[in-house]
Amino acid sequence: MQSSISLSLSSPSTVCRSDCSAVASNANVTLLTPPRSLRFCGLRREAFGFKSFNSSVHTRFQSSKTTRLSCSNRIAASLGGNGAPSKGFDYDLVIIGAGVGGHGAALHAVEKGLKTAIIEGDVVGGTCVNRGCVPSKALLAVSGRMRELQNEPHMKSFGLQVAAAGYDRQGVADHANNLASKIRSNLTNSMKALGVDILTGFGKILGPQKVKYGDTVITAKDIIIATGSVPSVPKGIEVDGKTVITSDHALKLEFVPQWIAIVGSGYIGLEFSDVYTALGSEVTFVEALDQLMPGFDPEIGKLAQRVLINPRKIDYHTGVFASKITPAKDGKPVTIELIDAKTKELKDTLEVDAALIATGRAPFTQGLGLENINVQTQRGFIPVDERMCVIDANGELVPHLYCIGDANGKMMLAHAASAQGISVVEQVTGKDHILNHLSIPAACFTHPEISMVGLTEPQAREKAEKEGFEIGIAKTSFKANTKALAENEGEGIAKMIYRPDNGEILGVHIFGMHAADLIHEASNAIAMGTRIQDIKFAVHAHPTLSEVIDELFKAAKVKADTSSPVAEPVAA
Repeated sequence: MQSSISLSLSSPSTVCRSDCSAVASNANVTLLTPPRSLRFCGLRREAFGFKSFNSSVHTRFQSSKTTRLSCSNRIAASLGGNGAPSKGFDYDLVIIGAGVGGHGAALHAVEKGLKTAIIEGDVVGGTCVNRGCVPSKALLAVSGRMRELQNEPHMKSFGLQVAAAGYDRQGVADHANNLASKIRSNLTNSMKALGVDILTGFGKILGPQKVKYGDTVITAKDIIIATGSVPSVPKGIEVDGKTVITSDHALKLEFVPQWIAIVGSGYIGLEFSDVYTALGSEVTFVEALDQLMPGFDPEIGKLAQRVLINPRKIDYHTGVFASKITPAKDGKPVTIELIDAKTKELKDTLEVDAALIATGRAPFTQGLGLENINVQTQRGFIPVDERMCVIDANGELVPHLYCIGDANGKMMLAHAASAQGISVVEQVTGKDHILNHLSIPAACFTHPEISMVGLTEPQAREKAEKEGFEIGIAKTSFKANTKALAENEGEGIAKMIYRPDNGEILGVHIFGMHAADLIHEASNAIAMGTRIQDIKFAVHAHPTLSEVIDELFKAAKVKADTSSPVAEPVAA
């Protein structure tokens, strides 16, 4: 699931290691750090024609040579199924949690020749597949078509005449449930086909390199925690699962209320407002901050509010907390007490048919046995370094233990969890890898969509002031794009924040048709360290929406004619 993104701009550690015990077990070995210009934003150096950094620390990895297969052996292992475990262990890698993050790590581990097991106490797919990204996109697909069919002027502009649109609530709900089931089955089958052992039970860490599930204890050279998150419900809110619900309940679409209050106007709240209004509900947002959509770039948020909220059956209260919510009962409606966010005084009371709590998500980290390895959570999150190695209560790295995804709180997105898991597998197989979280895109699947990668304009200005450089802003409009005009979808803009002195892309934000698909050219450019003066010469097919991004790069005013060395990666 998605939530507001918090990014740290601290420089990553200069210690290169294949596992978290490197410093402790090899204190007598000199560790070399590659030049800053060769970090390539966390991307594998081999992609740029450089040998792996491992070659410079060959001695460092000799002690763990027996735990890694040669390239040819790894290929043979991946073709033949799950590999043989390291001597003295049941598995090379055990992953606790079979969500998108755990699934991505498991598949990459088997590809690398590691004997791998994944433990799941609920169902394969985790939050994303079963209670998040996947079923919500099924509902949003319905809302998009309903919205288009209901827009008579839009249809007439194509010369089309459509009778009054309607929907079958259970049919819509079944579409979401069937999609989740299909994707869940696909994930399970992909792991079984590669020989990943899927172990059923709640995983608990008993000690270093030892895990228990059910009544069975297993050992592993390395362990990844990938337990995800659950909906966060503030104090004073009573959830009954019927009239006061979380996103988990809403995705079942058991009923469509005439009037629903949505507490929180971030990704989750916005997407559900899109669904409910398309199906005929009236929506009231309750937002604690002084503006709606606080996690978005302010300029994009302002335009999105004009398109996604103001014309629709949506009103809102900002700067207030929902201090108490009581479910509907005995013929009485749901009551919501609103208090001023600053003074804490009662400001208003709402009476609605239903309330959706969309105040973000909380890490699912209880009962994992963290006390057995001296690890204390921080606001529920498991502390990790830039390589996802778990940090104990004394600030020391826990050997052979990693945490990825929502449970570590670095970036609560399903694809971020998967990327973190793949990064960890690279490390445990001998390749130092730091994931550049500023290159990971995010998207809100409203109609039109919103997408973003990197810094917002306020964040970029703050960084520029601290580091002493200027920023530039480039913008392009969907109204100038032929494909968007052909679709009568000209509402939207693309915005890029960059450095005019060297062409570095700091952030890109898009609001418009298929924005979630368009963002990846920018995110890949950031990940690879590609500068504007180089990417502006890339050729885009005409007429396509991708030309919105092409024009964005061409609109930038860069002083440098050639690329500068790629900067040090920034990890969350």
